[in-house]
Amino acid sequence: MKVERRVQEFIRNGGLMADGAGVLVGLSGGADSVALLRMLVHLGYRCHAVHCNFHLRGEESDRDEMFAVELCRSLHIPCEVVHFDTQGYAADQHISIEMAARELRYQEFERIRQAQGLDVVAVAHHKDDAVETLLLNLIRGAGINGLTGMRVINKHVVRPLLCLTRDEVIGYLERLDQSYITDSTNLTDEYARNKVRLHLLPMMRQINPAAKDNILQAASHLAEAAILYNKAVTEESMHIVEGDKEPHISIPALLDTDAPKTILFEILRPYGFNSAQVNDIFRSLSAEAGRMFHSKGHTVLRDRTHLLVRRNTVANNDITYTLPDAGTLTLPDGTTLTVSRVTTDANWQVPRDSNVLCVDADRFSGVLTLRHPQEGDRFSPFGMKGTKLLSDFYTDLKLPRTEKQQQWLLCHKDEILWAVGKRTSERCRLRGTEQHVILVALNKGT
Repeated sequence: MKVERRVQEFIRNGGLMADGAGVLVGLSGGADSVALLRMLVHLGYRCHAVHCNFHLRGEESDRDEMFAVELCRSLHIPCEVVHFDTQGYAADQHISIEMAARELRYQEFERIRQAQGLDVVAVAHHKDDAVETLLLNLIRGAGINGLTGMRVINKHVVRPLLCLTRDEVIGYLERLDQSYITDSTNLTDEYARNKVRLHLLPMMRQINPAAKDNILQAASHLAEAAILYNKAVTEESMHIVEGDKEPHISIPALLDTDAPKTILFEILRPYGFNSAQVNDIFRSLSAEAGRMFHSKGHTVLRDRTHLLVRRNTVANNDITYTLPDAGTLTLPDGTTLTVSRVTTDANWQVPRDSNVLCVDADRFSGVLTLRHPQEGDRFSPFGMKGTKLLSDFYTDLKLPRTEKQQQWLLCHKDEILWAVGKRTSERCRLRGTEQHVILVALNKGT
């Protein structure tokens, strides 16, 4: 068929995969994925299908699964079925159902591809999908890189149908007399993509019947412009950013560029920050230090001269560790606290080391515990009379706010004896008459 020849030429000219390659085909049972599978089988590729049951539509989900399995059986194609608790995953990750389904399926696709020794994962996006995605990204405030259209090749994922429209896909199936499943949710405007498909695009075609082709042509131009844009951003960022996984962004250097807000957006985009958040962060540059901004996986702290990007960790102020009477406590990050007990004599001297705590064993008998800071904690720093808020003590040390929350406190009952690695309590001061001393030595993990 003419359509199959176009797809084959698109695959070869774009270098999507070699003739006869092993392909994992994402098979939902809808028209697009069914057409993709039928084409690739007929073109001689070694196909292996995978169907994802997201358990979002009750009996319909099970119907789709049965259809996919039967289709693969009729084509003599192996088919794997995977099941997901999509709603539970979305709730745990604080993301939309759409995003949860996307993350789950692509994670599983790559796992199966590797397990089966296949070359690529083929998904059934076509021209109409590409237009819808571009418009959604535009509505959500994406930068230039979000307006370049779908990638034909993205690592091991390929999209062989991006040379076809939805109408061409349906026409192909009709000529084959091949049935397919219609997802009832595609007929409603519950999801943002459906709103674009059912309402926005028809209105745009009323204005200009060639709207879809023109949008894709614009995306092609933007893709070329993005190459130059990304090169310029990379060069500018080299003078602004220190570090990689948890970068420090120099505020003076950023503001010295010609397009500081754009540069900031591109620096923070990989860490999950959207354009609205970046606008808020940029406005904070003219305000006082101390504000924090959060994405799903990272936090940005507006420090005095830098924006500090930190990976979010699970902070649980209820976690409490009990130190052994003698021995070593190892924390999840590899940090260790080693407890030993000594009987003093005339030659014994107090270690002058901020990573060692010494306390009178007779005065502080009983259990020593380790925990994170809590709201309202007060502390008597060594050398000070009275107490002060622990948060103020950390501020005096110029400790970034993100690090304050992760500091450990060694306590006896309700009393803080040691802001671990920072300062001991005045209450721990030894007077030289102690006969039994507890030593706690800190060794930070690498």
